[in-house]
Amino acid sequence: MPAYSYDPQPFVRPPELDGGRTGAPVAIVGAGPVGLAMAIDLALQGVRSVVLDDNNVVSVGSRAICWAKRTLEIFDRLGVGERMLAKGVTWKVGRLFHGETEVYSFDLLPEDGHKYPAFINLQQYYVEQYLLDRAKEFPDLIDLRFLSKVTGHHAGEDGVTLTVETPEGAYDLRADWLLACDGANSATRRRMGLAFAGQTFEEQFLIADIEMAESPFAQGQPERWFWFDPSFHPGKSALLHMQPDDIYRIDLQLDPGADAKAEATEEKVIPRLRAIVGDRPFRLDWLSVYRFRCIRLDRFVQGRVIFVGDSAHVVSPFGARGGNGGIQDADNLGWKLAAVVKGAAGPALIASYDEERGHGAAENILNSARSTNFMTPKTPVEALFRHETLRLAHDHPFARRLINSGRLSLPCSLAGLSLQTPGEGRVGEPMVDAPVGEGWLLPLLHGAFTLVGFGDIALPDLGLRRVGIGQSARDYPTYDDRTGHALQRYGTGLAYLVRPDGHAAAVFRGRVDPQALDAALSRAMGRDCERAMA
Repeated sequence: MPAYSYDPQPFVRPPELDGGRTGAPVAIVGAGPVGLAMAIDLALQGVRSVVLDDNNVVSVGSRAICWAKRTLEIFDRLGVGERMLAKGVTWKVGRLFHGETEVYSFDLLPEDGHKYPAFINLQQYYVEQYLLDRAKEFPDLIDLRFLSKVTGHHAGEDGVTLTVETPEGAYDLRADWLLACDGANSATRRRMGLAFAGQTFEEQFLIADIEMAESPFAQGQPERWFWFDPSFHPGKSALLHMQPDDIYRIDLQLDPGADAKAEATEEKVIPRLRAIVGDRPFRLDWLSVYRFRCIRLDRFVQGRVIFVGDSAHVVSPFGARGGNGGIQDADNLGWKLAAVVKGAAGPALIASYDEERGHGAAENILNSARSTNFMTPKTPVEALFRHETLRLAHDHPFARRLINSGRLSLPCSLAGLSLQTPGEGRVGEPMVDAPVGEGWLLPLLHGAFTLVGFGDIALPDLGLRRVGIGQSARDYPTYDDRTGHALQRYGTGLAYLVRPDGHAAAVFRGRVDPQALDAALSRAMGRDCERAMA
């Protein structure tokens, strides 16, 4: 019996099969985490969407399991973060071994004062189920259509027409925008003949999920263990970490040229797993073999078709940059597309999605490729560097910083890109959480442009939401900095113009000039880019 029970979603006959029309401005292809997150984000802003998926169950197998703090904060805004935190396995300690010797350990979040931890592990099927449950809370805004395969589309200047096949016949669906959230093997991308360029690595890795009641970790505290050249898997690398329901993820590097089908058999896998976990009883839950790819589209925005998540970019799984990057795509695009659909912004704001998330994808691919090259050297020089780095790391702390077993996902800064006003401090960075009042800072900033002031700085009224931290009574809401973390992290006498996705678009010191604020807001809405394009 698998660890998770897959409940099929019903097929609901769409109105188009009977001559009707839905009229939703956005069609989303793919009901995975990215597609569902997009639909929820748009719904929170009053924008209707149709979500189409050729399947009718959530992800088969655990797949993406490692969710970073920034992504959890986005999920919190979407309404599923606390549910994920309650179910997920929280970990922050990682250990790296060379052979049988522990070379070093690290603590991902040594400071307190954050609502969410650095990472949790939670199987993708749970994430999809929670997002699906949340999406069903918007029946008037999210039209979920399962067993609905998009077999073709035609994009024009003012919209897209999709051809959809269902168990009860085919129909055409009209939308203003098409969001391709259909994964690494995107049929939308293939139909359009778009190049998916980059690097494909020859090395293959085996993923095994096992159910095991007895923890291998000391005191049972979940950790991340990574080995280079262990005795149970000589000359290669291995990874072990824990998921909910006593499920453990094990990644094993395979021999060059290995037959993936032959490797993914119990006859081959069980002895390898037994060498890692010893005599502990376990049950094999899921197997898969994957090959590293670091590839991307040149442009994520193709007229009225927008690519989001793995359909736009793919990285190796070490570093947890795939699923996290996809959710950050959705976070970046949601408010922009909603503004354009509502007529509050022009096409340049959509173009900024391509600029900003293209930048994020390039950063993720760079880090992912570096990790892959360290774990699987391609040249004698790379092999020598890895060997000497690991040898020195046993005794010399400086060498430990050079070991790369997957630089873990961090959000990118947008400083210097089109929507941000140059300045000091955290311009372009996502805002960092802190305890304020009886709750947390980030929920006060979610979903709309917000001017937040820290310490002694007055916030002018230009129709924006205003929030004061560590201020005396004002004509807008203020909150105590009850632990001191907020002023420590942001400084005092500063005000931040925060975008709906939580990135700082501008920073003001001492005084907020209304004209400068208005200019920064105009820039953050893409209006400067519109004027440049005119």
